[in-house]
Amino acid sequence: MNVNAFWHFLTLQLIKERSKHLSVIVISVMILFLLSSVLFISTSMRHSLKATVKAQPDFVVSRLQGGTNVPTPLLWSDTLLDIYGITKVTPRVYGRYYFEPKGKSFLIVGVDFLEEQSHSGLQTLMEATELKTFLNGNQMLVGVGVKEYLESKFYKDEYSFLTPKGSFEKVNIFATLPNETNLIANDMIVMPIDLARKVLGYNEEEVTDITFNVPNPDEWEMLTAKLSSLYYDIHVVNKDDVRKSYKSLYNYKGGFFLILFLVLLSTFALMLYQRYSMVYASDRRHIGLLRALGWSINDVLKLKFMETLVVIVTSFITGIFIAYIYVFILGAPLLKEIFLGGQNLHNSISFIPVLDFSVLSSIFLIYALPFMAAVLIPVWRVSVTDPKEAML
Repeated sequence: MNVNAFWHFLTLQLIKERSKHLSVIVISVMILFLLSSVLFISTSMRHSLKATVKAQPDFVVSRLQGGTNVPTPLLWSDTLLDIYGITKVTPRVYGRYYFEPKGKSFLIVGVDFLEEQSHSGLQTLMEATELKTFLNGNQMLVGVGVKEYLESKFYKDEYSFLTPKGSFEKVNIFATLPNETNLIANDMIVMPIDLARKVLGYNEEEVTDITFNVPNPDEWEMLTAKLSSLYYDIHVVNKDDVRKSYKSLYNYKGGFFLILFLVLLSTFALMLYQRYSMVYASDRRHIGLLRALGWSINDVLKLKFMETLVVIVTSFITGIFIAYIYVFILGAPLLKEIFLGGQNLHNSISFIPVLDFSVLSSIFLIYALPFMAAVLIPVWRVSVTDPKEAML
């Protein structure tokens, strides 16, 4: 068959059947948009959390009694300093402070700004802060969500914290944490460690936990066993444990939507197969006429293959494009809440554009192959029949 004539006929066929193809494209775009949006969010958050976990200290030790975290003795930090291979031992004080009127809460993190931090993100933050001004009086660094919430309650420059002893501590807002940290620092307040002790009710010999780094990863397992034998109530967590927890969480949420997608796609493929298995009389006559005019079975299948491929590619590109705009430009409203969980404060997080082409290729194949089979199998059954019989 003449190649130009084939493409010309294919174009005419697409125009003639445009209403039928358009309905299929609309349904396909909706399915692909849903799955692509979920995968874009999941991939972007995993990328952000990977960078976040990388900045975390290698180990965190805390005190656990009866399955509940209790204040950790500051004396433990001296013990850790004496162990060979451990560096940057940093006591931390942090906890939730509840803003009573609406039950909102802030995560208060106490930092010793005069000591080197095991958390690289906090170390960078300290280096960017004018310490002489910051340490002159009660000052705090607040996340974007905290800043917006306090301003909505008319606390523009300062806030008075009610301590467990019943007194008030007035703290000035020194600066806002960078927008890039919104994923974990949106509801965070960073203040000097002694001030955090007063607000959260810790005494001078207590901290929430102690962090440290171990430069040699080969020693992690040995050090975990060694630390566990020091105190009966010590709880040791390393960076790999945190990474696995995050990975399991977002794989679970992404997997839930993948199952939903497969169910929708299976239903859609069955509908297509049913639609094309009961080929309309006009379609049967059309295929029979082409066979009578000298078209081979391969020519008919090639025509339907290219026609279906145009529909598939159009649907796929459109669905991916709309999902990209929805997630990375509009910020994935509604769907974002599923991944971030029940939000404490409004989070204006921006998803970092991350495209995993292996995932996109898998989506295309999972979507395209059932679609092709649902169309070509019924067409092949008609094509192999006698042209006279097909035109009856």
